[in-house]
Amino acid sequence: MKQKLMVSGVVVLALGVGVMLAQDKGGRGGGKGAPKAPGMALSSPDFEDGGIIPPEFTQQAGPNAKSPKLEWTNVPPGTQSFVLIMHDPDNALNKGTGDVLHWMVINIPGTARSLQQGFPKDAKLPDGTMNMKGIRDVGYMGPGNAAINPYHHYTLELYALDSTLSLGPDATRDEVLAAMQGHTTGKAVLVGRFKRTQ
Repeated sequence: MKQKLMVSGVVVLALGVGVMLAQDKGGRGGGKGAPKAPGMALSSPDFEDGGIIPPEFTQQAGPNAKSPKLEWTNVPPGTQSFVLIMHDPDNALNKGTGDVLHWMVINIPGTARSLQQGFPKDAKLPDGTMNMKGIRDVGYMGPGNAAINPYHHYTLELYALDSTLSLGPDATRDEVLAAMQGHTTGKAVLVGRFKRTQ
């Protein structure tokens, strides 16, 4: 009789452990089987992802070229700041492996969910946001590839960080990327195409 009771107790205990493990895997404890949260997404009302960037946001507009409006969603919890990098990967700059940096912004507040169209080119804004120097000047430089064909893919990368960066506006892209190591909690990408027509 004692043996039967002991066996029953072991079975009940095993069943209890099995239920607890199943609940943990089911998502309450964030285990392997937990539902995935949607990833961070970057978009613009001015052009579709993979679409053609309108002329007013390119060097065809001359010195009055303005940056497109950017919006993002599904920000990771605990985000303290964002870094935005816009570059043209369809280049072999100076016969090397580098490409053209068109825009880099750091320390965008973690509460932000957009950047306005025609974003200011000031090196430092009152909220702590900093425009960094691109290949030419501080702030946004619109697409303007030298070749007439083919289309270039201007890539905007938004990174969510669990910290802010202690860098000045003269920091290089390599220095910014190095400072971001170990602090990036999310990333979103938006691509716009552009080519010269003449």
